[in-house]
Amino acid sequence: MEYAIIAAGQGSRLIADGVETSKPLLQINGNAILDRLLAIFLDNNAESISIIINAEMIDVRAHLENLRLPVPLHVLVKTTPDSLHSFYELASLIPQRSKLCLTTIDPIFSPLEFSDYIRIFEADNTHDALMAVTDYIDDEKPLYVQTDSQLAITGFVDEAYEGFRYVSGGIYCMNSRVISLLQAAVGSGLSRMRNFQRQMIYSGLKVKAYPFSKIIDVDHASDIRKAELFLNEQK
Repeated sequence: MEYAIIAAGQGSRLIADGVETSKPLLQINGNAILDRLLAIFLDNNAESISIIINAEMIDVRAHLENLRLPVPLHVLVKTTPDSLHSFYELASLIPQRSKLCLTTIDPIFSPLEFSDYIRIFEADNTHDALMAVTDYIDDEKPLYVQTDSQLAITGFVDEAYEGFRYVSGGIYCMNSRVISLLQAAVGSGLSRMRNFQRQMIYSGLKVKAYPFSKIIDVDHASDIRKAELFLNEQK
């Protein structure tokens, strides 16, 4: 399994809260969230790991250069306009015909649930994408996920609707067909990751939801404590 991390954002909401640490190096229970992700990936059959950071993250770049991992670590330093363009840049580092798990830098989740998620996608030869979702909603602008009774995803919407249950968790398992669609989508001028997720549905790809009990995005200073309490509960 190939893994990739989008970490090119500015972390503006954390900065507004007075947090000066670059988001990838933010400590959760004494462990940088970047290092936590890397360790989880290595525990789940990582063949290589790719990450994109913005040009201002000098501290994160130095941290990555000092790491010694048992698999290739590809670091791309580039400032992009949004997460979709970050994904597009990362895709050039992913071997063709590989299965990929892509995450943003800030989701905090149960490692046990993540392992089950990866195991199921590795064995799945039917779906083009298995998208992490959660019914825990603590985001300012969540992306609501529409599913059928079998958890096949039928749409992504920006507003809550009657009977909604899940929101996107920022973790995406995908195959090479999705990567091919990405190249065409960005070439046509598409922007924002949530619009690409919609494009996956419009294009007829088979996309399924995988529920996690809770995924916490660390966007504000208050989210640090929430994440620590959640992880302590997992122990």
